[in-house]
Amino acid sequence: MSEIITAGIDIGSGCVKTVLFKVDGTKAEWLGKETARIRNRDPFHLADDTYQHVLKQAGVKRGDVAYVASTGDAENLKFSTGHFYSMTTHGRGAVYLNPEARAVLDIGALNGRAIRVDASGKVLSYKMTSQCASGSGQFLENIARYLGIAQDEIGTLSQQADNPEKVSSICAVLAETDVINMVSRGISASNILKGIHESMAVRLAKLLKSIGASDGLALMTGGLALDVGLVSALNEAMVKEKVNLVAKSHPDSIYAGAIGASLWGAFRHEKLTRLGQAA
Repeated sequence: MSEIITAGIDIGSGCVKTVLFKVDGTKAEWLGKETARIRNRDPFHLADDTYQHVLKQAGVKRGDVAYVASTGDAENLKFSTGHFYSMTTHGRGAVYLNPEARAVLDIGALNGRAIRVDASGKVLSYKMTSQCASGSGQFLENIARYLGIAQDEIGTLSQQADNPEKVSSICAVLAETDVINMVSRGISASNILKGIHESMAVRLAKLLKSIGASDGLALMTGGLALDVGLVSALNEAMVKEKVNLVAKSHPDSIYAGAIGASLWGAFRHEKLTRLGQAA
């Protein structure tokens, strides 16, 4: 396989992630990365903006890119070469970020899912949470707004808890009502957040168990991957639920889907080239 440049564009519920890679056989080198919060804006316009930005970062022209791979909600992206299902891209991206990963927990704005993968990033099994479950990025963002704290403070505050308050409901609406009642009773933000994290973590640990992920490393991806409070609570929950996994994150975890798309795009381009069908 000759050296090529590929792009991956992942449109999620709350954010657009775009990456650019130089791929040569099994070697893949970062050339650029960019994220943009959607916030009621057109995600397809944002995808084009972030794509132009990473091209500028790398000093690369559009015509130099051999394959533009889309994933997530980017199936109708006009300038993409091909589309990949997000479970396959998160699996491949997770293994790129941490070769020891044998499971992926992708927790986005609206829901979460557990994915079991092999050493190459191939998906072996998966399961999603209910969309109503109070275990999403949007739910935590709403709670943070109500508590009057910044989203990037959530993890640190959670780890300062001394008496976590249990959140019993799995329905986001009812869970938010629970939180309102907690505030009225004078429960601290730290104990509220830790209680929410513990509730989320138990369900995520059970989700991993349900797909047969029972050994090795589970890499966190998606918008909540860098929430240190959730990662900590998840590791505690997996001990209690007897799930023999260690949860970790990566500074570039949010890009996992886009990374996987870019790398699968390189694979598909190479295959099409051998068949004489590449553009």
